[in-house]
Amino acid sequence: EAEGRNSGNSRNGRYPRTVRSSLGETTIQMPRDRNGTFSPHIVPKHMVASSNELEDKIISFYARGMSTRDIQEELRDLYGVEVSAATLSTVTDKVWGLVEAWQNRPLAALYPIVFLDAVHMKIRRDSKVENTAVYVVLGVDMEGHRDVLGHWIGNGGEGANFWLSVLADLQARGVEDILIACMDGLTGFPEAVHAIFPETIVQRCVIHQIRHTLKYVPWQERKAFMGDLRQVYGAATREAADAAWGRLKATWGARYPIAIRSWENHWEELTAYFDFPTEIRRLIDTTNTGENYHRQLRKVTKTKGPFPTPDAVRKLLYLATQNITNKWTAPTRHWAKILNHLVIRFAPRVSL
Repeated sequence: EAEGRNSGNSRNGRYPRTVRSSLGETTIQMPRDRNGTFSPHIVPKHMVASSNELEDKIISFYARGMSTRDIQEELRDLYGVEVSAATLSTVTDKVWGLVEAWQNRPLAALYPIVFLDAVHMKIRRDSKVENTAVYVVLGVDMEGHRDVLGHWIGNGGEGANFWLSVLADLQARGVEDILIACMDGLTGFPEAVHAIFPETIVQRCVIHQIRHTLKYVPWQERKAFMGDLRQVYGAATREAADAAWGRLKATWGARYPIAIRSWENHWEELTAYFDFPTEIRRLIDTTNTGENYHRQLRKVTKTKGPFPTPDAVRKLLYLATQNITNKWTAPTRHWAKILNHLVIRFAPRVSL
């Protein structure tokens, strides 16, 4: 609809304009008025090369999880320019070199603690949409600062070989040792980590184990069962946990053997945290550190439909991760105490 009626001026279609930036050239559709006086401030008339403002805005909107339509409307409202879906894709694709550089960047030689978990994305593969796990490795370095070490997209059949490739990738990027690896019952991971880093202690997420266990306990008895189980994982010492486990088995073992077996099969990995002081226990007995990151990722990805390719997932996760990790400026809580214990416990693998 024409605007500016009775003002002596109105819209008069659009014309293509090539905008140059550090990422290359992008073509956008510029609005035109009949008097030729309109000049959007982002790309002024007669300007040969623009700043990076337009592409920076597009990438910023995309990293926040805005849909293509929302980005187009925002650019139209802010700058009066029309940008096609194809152009938006072209602009965001230009960060691919940064994605690859980030995924392959050198890492620290030692990570005292790493967390491994998965976030699920819908990805289109061979004309089908599949719910695909994207595995994330998050590390805590010697200064207590968190960092996302990389993303790895699964293929639905992850096992020891998959994790061997992930851990070999970390090793190739400079990681020589991991003290404690926290994970959510990932099939084949303990075997893989001990093949690459044989001295690493593996701690399974207790919260995920509890959720798994309760699948085998009728809801009418879950409150009583959990009262006994809480005495196990909340015990002050390993000895107290062992005693509480014996009582739980005597009470519930005959009725719910699968629930009991799921703990016994992984007992050492579920109780590794008992060998550490409270500050470290609170950090490693769950994968909450990684899950907080995943929660922020989901805020970005929930507005997206199925991703057309795995690379589209990598691109968005990279951009979102930059926004998230830029805010991770403070070290892990109680890190001074934690580091002192780690230096003593893991000498000579750890030195200041």
